[in-house]
Amino acid sequence: MKKTVAAINSRKKNQTWKLMKRNWCLYLFLVPAVVFIGIFCYAPMYGVLMAFQDYSPGKGIMGSNWVGLKWFQTFFHLPRFWQIVKNTLVVSLYSLVVGFPIPIVLALMINSVKSTRFKKLTQTITYMPHFISTVILVGMMSVFLSPRSGFLNHLIAMLGGPDDLYYMGSASAFAHLYVWSGIWQNMGWSSIIYLAALAGVDQELHEAAMVDGANKLKRIIHIDLPAIMPTMVILLIMNAGNIMSVGYEKVYLMQNDLNLTTAEVISTYVYKIGLKQQQYSYSAAIGLFNNAINFFLLVVVNKISKKVSGSSLW
Repeated sequence: MKKTVAAINSRKKNQTWKLMKRNWCLYLFLVPAVVFIGIFCYAPMYGVLMAFQDYSPGKGIMGSNWVGLKWFQTFFHLPRFWQIVKNTLVVSLYSLVVGFPIPIVLALMINSVKSTRFKKLTQTITYMPHFISTVILVGMMSVFLSPRSGFLNHLIAMLGGPDDLYYMGSASAFAHLYVWSGIWQNMGWSSIIYLAALAGVDQELHEAAMVDGANKLKRIIHIDLPAIMPTMVILLIMNAGNIMSVGYEKVYLMQNDLNLTTAEVISTYVYKIGLKQQQYSYSAAIGLFNNAINFFLLVVVNKISKKVSGSSLW
């Protein structure tokens, strides 16, 4: 039995090798991408050694003193450790739970529109905010939510409420402002991949369902959603692998002394420790800890998805 399995595997390998030799020019196109990933993604991993050293720029990575898990212990014993981790998880999970289904709903709604002109107009309007830079977006939020000139305070005042609320300085409002502004900016762009998947749905299925008396909602539930389910699962797995990674640019720009208790996340703390205070080894240790958690979550979610739905990254 073992010999038979070995023979089959050997035959498959030979067939694969022959196919690659026959189409070598196609694989040649992969060379620039492989070189790019090797230089900019794998080669920098050599710097992970800094997390276990008392790194000195003058001595370099190979000449710096080895300190083991010192910097990890320093981070774990930090008085604000649980607060920073909690803030990171709150923002990430909030973004995932609220932000993941909205592009799907938007794609299903756009796909259900019969008017091609209205569909294109809607797509253009929802895509446009994606191209606004983070700095401009936070600037817009500061102007719109200003206690003096912001239209939201003026609107609340017209309805009889207080007109001096400083939303950008509210610790309790930070997560809501971050998540919903991100949804407004990216939901149209994120819906593109679902619209592409919906474009591949056989229209004969919809015609047959209409003959059987299925309304639009039932056709979405029983035809469109199953068609994009593999895409949804793959994107969910990838998003789960980035739960601990909250982009520091927008968070950092939204931070101030009033909301820092809920606005300080791992990425902004690493930025301040690593670049501002030049504690390179400490920041490298925190970054490695963060990526290790992300990798663990990615593997776990991928395994669960493979058992439950049959779709997975590997």
